[in-house]
Amino acid sequence: MASTMTATPTLADFEATLRRHDSATLALEEWCTIRGLAYPARVTAQTLAQTNAALPANLHEALGIASDEAFALRNVRLSCGGAVLSVAWNWYVPSRLTAPMNEALARSDAPFGKVVAPLGFRRKSLSMVAGPAENCPADTISTHQAMLVLPDGRPLAYLVECYTAANLAPLR
Repeated sequence: MASTMTATPTLADFEATLRRHDSATLALEEWCTIRGLAYPARVTAQTLAQTNAALPANLHEALGIASDEAFALRNVRLSCGGAVLSVAWNWYVPSRLTAPMNEALARSDAPFGKVVAPLGFRRKSLSMVAGPAENCPADTISTHQAMLVLPDGRPLAYLVECYTAANLAPLR
């Protein structure tokens, strides 16, 4: 979509954009374009210091982690055009990624969804609530929990995404 949104955006508009994509990054880039936040619309991930975020209940089971596998946590702020659009926690299984993917996640501002896109994952929504959930910023307008699943059915990642009020803020 190349045109910018002329009417005041609503949470329903934003949620519809998120639902169109398996990758939150692609959804945020579309939203950034629609809103005219940046040209070109490029979402970057700023890695945050490891937080004391509680592990999701049954994380090992949800991710299907074998006894010889580990998981990793990537806590990021996703931004476009200087606006922080999301704060996210991404628990994933590094052994299910390629070495270059793991390197990119460790050393770049590339969002998870962009890095692992070649794996052909699908998003499985677990829950969505209006407003903030635990650990989300106070200005959170929507919180999503989701799984990313590989084409063979193996879980790749468990996500908690806190979408900020910047997504609906009037443009200056």
